[in-house]
Amino acid sequence: MPAVTSMRRRVQIATLIALPLALAPTVAQAGSKTDDGASLGDAQGGRKGQNITVRTKVRTTVNGAPSTAKTGSLSSTDSNWTPPACWYEPAFSPKEIEATVKAWRDMDGIVFLDGIGDFIGMALDHRYKDGHPYKNYNLDKQGEGMFWAAAVNPNRKDEPEAMSCDKSPFWVDEGEPPNEPLAVSPQVLAEYAYDELPVPDTEIEMAPTGKSTVNLPTWIWLDKTKFKKHSVTASLPGTGLSATTTAEPVSLHIEPGTADAQTYPASGECAINEDGSIGAPYAKGKADQTPPCGVSYLRSSGSDGPYPLRATVTWKISWTSTNGEGGDLPDGTFGTTQDVTVQEIQSVNR
Repeated sequence: MPAVTSMRRRVQIATLIALPLALAPTVAQAGSKTDDGASLGDAQGGRKGQNITVRTKVRTTVNGAPSTAKTGSLSSTDSNWTPPACWYEPAFSPKEIEATVKAWRDMDGIVFLDGIGDFIGMALDHRYKDGHPYKNYNLDKQGEGMFWAAAVNPNRKDEPEAMSCDKSPFWVDEGEPPNEPLAVSPQVLAEYAYDELPVPDTEIEMAPTGKSTVNLPTWIWLDKTKFKKHSVTASLPGTGLSATTTAEPVSLHIEPGTADAQTYPASGECAINEDGSIGAPYAKGKADQTPPCGVSYLRSSGSDGPYPLRATVTWKISWTSTNGEGGDLPDGTFGTTQDVTVQEIQSVNR
């Protein structure tokens, strides 16, 4: 029982330490100043469970322009890999930590928080002022480093892995690599940019339009102007650190939506052409030809409704960075489904 009580006490203390750093931006907003004129910079935070988090400073641009809304997100072809759900990045200066404690002590005038501010301030001072492990908020090191804190990937904030970065803010000297495997790095930036890639719709062109006919090929193609390389750059302001992740389309996979069909090619995998297009547009006179990319349905869709034809583009992903690092990331896929109505061949009896 004493061991359980001790464990609960440690959890309570950890939560008390986490809470003020998480809520501090509501009392001392980023961009405001302390009494001695020190800027509070970009520190903005939140709390999930016992995690102390900051609103990430990482910025992304798409092909050199600010990031815009995208249709969807790529799915990794490697089932064992996903972009990071969280990481640690520079977040608080010594003066910001000091301002956080002061902000809590100033909250004692609020009725429902009466007395709590001093209590939490004492818990913070224990860690950041009284030598457990930091003394006087590291004010003597102002400008010589930062307290690093957990940042959560906004695309994955509801995933269990977002709770993996559960350390309280820790000090890192300027120019020194943090002793933390989840610290932000060029590869972390590249993997985050993977999540921000602007994936276009995979709405294929088909002929004939309207309805397909049993045993007659339906031609499928994608225009080269739509499926081209896309790049996203993720950068950490003030550090000169950035990584650019590039997605390049390599193939289109066709799933007819029924086993009663034949795909062209037989694998259903349509390779990209040299000009960047996929397949070939249908033209008059090609009705009896085999399309480079397409499908023939062997049975009409009937009363069960149209067949859900799924078209999935595979994207090859690579990255580079400002410090010379780079490489490949797992291929990504993104697909959409289109309804295809298939009719029987109509004949006339004389």
